[in-house]
Amino acid sequence: MSPSASRPTAVVIGAGASGLFAAAALTEFADVVLVERDVLPDGPAPRRGVPQARHAHLVWSGGVRALDELLPGCVDEVVARGGRLVNIMGDMVSRAPNEVWFRRFLATPHRNLVCSRDLLDAVLRAQVLADARITLRQNTTAVGLEGDASRVTALRVREGDAAEDTTLPADLIVDASGRGSRTPLWFGELGLPQPAERSVDAGVAYATRVFRAPHAPADVPFPLVNVQANPAKAPGRGGIILPVEDGRWIVTLSGTRGGEPGGDPDTFVDFALGLGDPVIGELLKGAEPLGGVATTRSTANRRRYYEKAARWPAGFVVLGDAVAGYNPVYGHGLTVAAQCALALRSVLRTTSPTAPGAAGRVQRAVARPVGAAWDLAVGQDALYPGASDKPLTRAERLLARYVDRAVETGAAHPRALGALLDVMSLEKPPTRLFSPDMLIPMLFGPRKPPLQGPPLTEAERRTALS
Repeated sequence: MSPSASRPTAVVIGAGASGLFAAAALTEFADVVLVERDVLPDGPAPRRGVPQARHAHLVWSGGVRALDELLPGCVDEVVARGGRLVNIMGDMVSRAPNEVWFRRFLATPHRNLVCSRDLLDAVLRAQVLADARITLRQNTTAVGLEGDASRVTALRVREGDAAEDTTLPADLIVDASGRGSRTPLWFGELGLPQPAERSVDAGVAYATRVFRAPHAPADVPFPLVNVQANPAKAPGRGGIILPVEDGRWIVTLSGTRGGEPGGDPDTFVDFALGLGDPVIGELLKGAEPLGGVATTRSTANRRRYYEKAARWPAGFVVLGDAVAGYNPVYGHGLTVAAQCALALRSVLRTTSPTAPGAAGRVQRAVARPVGAAWDLAVGQDALYPGASDKPLTRAERLLARYVDRAVETGAAHPRALGALLDVMSLEKPPTRLFSPDMLIPMLFGPRKPPLQGPPLTEAERRTALS
């Protein structure tokens, strides 16, 4: 499958979710070469380049919509293979960071895609790599850029254990390599200034263990159970039970500095019982573990403000986690990656990939979904001690208090919950939190009093504890 000489050539670095989304978007305009340093598995299986795949993942409804636009049929395939479209909040038992339990309203239209990351990646790979306009070069590492400060013309790569590099000329190169992106180093080699950066690190550590789900009747699908950490009570501790395909629960526990979960299987359930509410630990007491505990400590929010660069080289774009990586607890990484690919496609539908200024326009468009998720994550994580060397401004603190009030209102009022989920799902901008749907119930009071505990039904409790 050699790229056609009659169309532009695009090279995408990384065959993770972000790279696959980008490749799918680019086939409309160019032949694509996808460069991946790993050897990709044939089906749902872990791989070295995605160590975070072991932990709980979901795709917010804004990402589900983006997936449907980029890869029609992909979501349906995931569901056919055991994934679920989960109603938020009807199919969830969720406690917010301010310790308010959400009522399980069914009226909201938001549906999150829930499955293992291995399954999602396998479905994405199968659909994207089936396109004859895409050539995969795996076991190949990107080592540098060719060109100068005004235009990038090629990517230098090294295949396997080869002693010498080879060069892949391209009209457009997309860095979708994730948190380990080497673009700042490459910019230095081209004589470009380093991008402005910001890091907010709450010091969150994760521990995940897989359990066999308790047998449930077909008409009682078990809800996602989520206890979020409270930034006002450091160290913050939280956890999630994610029911996934093949009758499994992926259980991920988290804790900030001084309250991190460990990798000892014997302490896993005890840690869950010690959360702000013990519901996850209680549900796990009789559950059968299906393996050991996987841990991760690299969870900082880190953003590179490429869109603010005074000079941007033609022929080069950065997407997804290579622009901004988020604390995984918020679950926005996959949604942002899909929305970045849509932004790329939207710009290129009005501007040729080779047109002057096209790459800069894409980079500025990408900043919108990146920035929306960044503000949500940092607004919480910056409240933890030592998370940032830049204290929150007075305006940021006022906004954080307003969001707490919005969460409290949404927990008890379906219209307010809809507005809150529009923002949390990255479907609408934060101004939605100031709409009448939120302000009227906020000012005149919710319909129902706050819940005093997790809203599990009796049938769900019997299923889990039997």
